[in-house]
Amino acid sequence: MDPIAPSSDLMNELLLGMRLRGIQYRRIHAGASFGFAFEEKPGCAYFHFLATGTAALLTENGALQTLSAGNAVFLPQGSAHQIFSDPQVSVQDIDYCDVMALSDTVCAVACSSDTPQMIFFSGCMEFDLGGLQGLVPLMPELMMIDATSQRYLELMPILTAMEQEARTGRMGDAGILARLADVVMAVIVRGWVECGCGNSSAFVTALREPKLSRAILALHRHPGRDWTVAELAAESGLSRSVFARRFQEMIGVAPLRYAGELRMRIARTWLTYDRMSIENVADKLGYTSQAAFSRAYKRIVGVPPGYSRRVLGK
Repeated sequence: MDPIAPSSDLMNELLLGMRLRGIQYRRIHAGASFGFAFEEKPGCAYFHFLATGTAALLTENGALQTLSAGNAVFLPQGSAHQIFSDPQVSVQDIDYCDVMALSDTVCAVACSSDTPQMIFFSGCMEFDLGGLQGLVPLMPELMMIDATSQRYLELMPILTAMEQEARTGRMGDAGILARLADVVMAVIVRGWVECGCGNSSAFVTALREPKLSRAILALHRHPGRDWTVAELAAESGLSRSVFARRFQEMIGVAPLRYAGELRMRIARTWLTYDRMSIENVADKLGYTSQAAFSRAYKRIVGVPPGYSRRVLGK
């Protein structure tokens, strides 16, 4: 068996589980002087693509990043930041700028009556990795790529297509933009993992470690199975004791605790976004009764499953 295959399969599982919802796009035109502030939005992610001109991005922790045409920026944790022409310029909250609606999900922001010197395409969306949602807090505050680089050559035509869709306002543009955004985010996340995730977490190291990745992949493919540590160790080709120790060291929790938390993350997605019934979710996740599932859900998530379905799913 190819030793890289399990990690590749797990990457597919990660990307297939990724969902972007509630997407709102802005196409922003500005002159020589501009400044925009983006407030913190927990549970969401920001995406920016600079089509023309130059700019600077200041993160909440004070890091300053220079942007040029062709750069794309992804902030997976929805942290507050600013984009401006110069640090001395005053900034305005992007949510309070005058806009012109291009469609239900796309609007235009024009801050100059002259020929724009800077055009960028911006999106804010709910960022959900499904069963691997625990990966989001481990991601860096900001992930920047050069869409013209050799590693990301596939992104340039996609980003260009997104800009064209936002600009022309053709029928069905919102649906096209949402699907193109899915691809862009997936490529960025994949590139981050391929590059070693900045060595930022043992969890992601495990995704790249063939033996552990087999067990994690089995858990994600069959979350409703009543797994034992011995069965997961067999998936990894390790002894029970070696597997349990290595899993704890690299993931930070015991295997069965991870399995239980995974079920509840999947359950929350099914209840909140897919609008599945509590009974159906309990059955799909292997619980013998709805009551047993509800107790486990409240213990791990902190609220009853009915709350997630009724309130969060609105």
